[in-house]
Amino acid sequence: METTSGNLASALKLEPGITAIIGSGGKSTLLKTLGLELMRAGGRVLLCTTTHMFPVAGVPWDGTGRRLDAAPWKPGAAHVPGCTCEACAGLARGSICQAGVLDPETGKLSAPAEPLGKLAQRFNYVLAEANGSKRLPLKAHAAWEPVIPSGTANIVWIVGASGLGKPINEAVHRPELFCERCGCELTDTATPERVAQVLNAEMQALRLDAACVMLNQVDALSDSTMADRFEAALGRPVVATSLQG
Repeated sequence: METTSGNLASALKLEPGITAIIGSGGKSTLLKTLGLELMRAGGRVLLCTTTHMFPVAGVPWDGTGRRLDAAPWKPGAAHVPGCTCEACAGLARGSICQAGVLDPETGKLSAPAEPLGKLAQRFNYVLAEANGSKRLPLKAHAAWEPVIPSGTANIVWIVGASGLGKPINEAVHRPELFCERCGCELTDTATPERVAQVLNAEMQALRLDAACVMLNQVDALSDSTMADRFEAALGRPVVATSLQG
């Protein structure tokens, strides 16, 4: 198992274009961490969603229908008056912003009005959250999920290790679907083998065999062998990390 605490783009074998981030257990943290990494490397980066997400803290927003700050970040040009972030201080070579329509009732952003394929013509990297998970570490996808844009170059499937070994009805978003796909009960444990079984079933059903699987929150594991058991049951390489939000 490959473990990384930096250089995520290399570990995930990321190509320029649209990247869909799916699963649960750190999508928003990965979105921001990966976006800032690509910005620091000189990339022009857009963060967004194909469903709904809370705005990414500290990242300028070019809102459709409402504009909060100037965007995107440009080195040496403050995105808000008096800002001292690394981009405004001229310490970053690239630029970053987020886009979407703000719902004032929920405080969440929905997808940008402009198709992501068109946005990808103006940005080196478009990073998009492509499903919800109710902030739970594990997830089963409903029939309408994930919402992956046409022309997506990369898919990162994130799994929250903090859910391994926990009761399914406590750790899993859409636990009934999870149990249906691995033949267990809601009160059973989300073992590494069951999580891998569900992931493999969904990959096959969704034809997402090319997705890169990331096991996040490995620092939360009381039994470090769970990560290896998950990779062995999955039958494919896994990138392990512990992202800090």
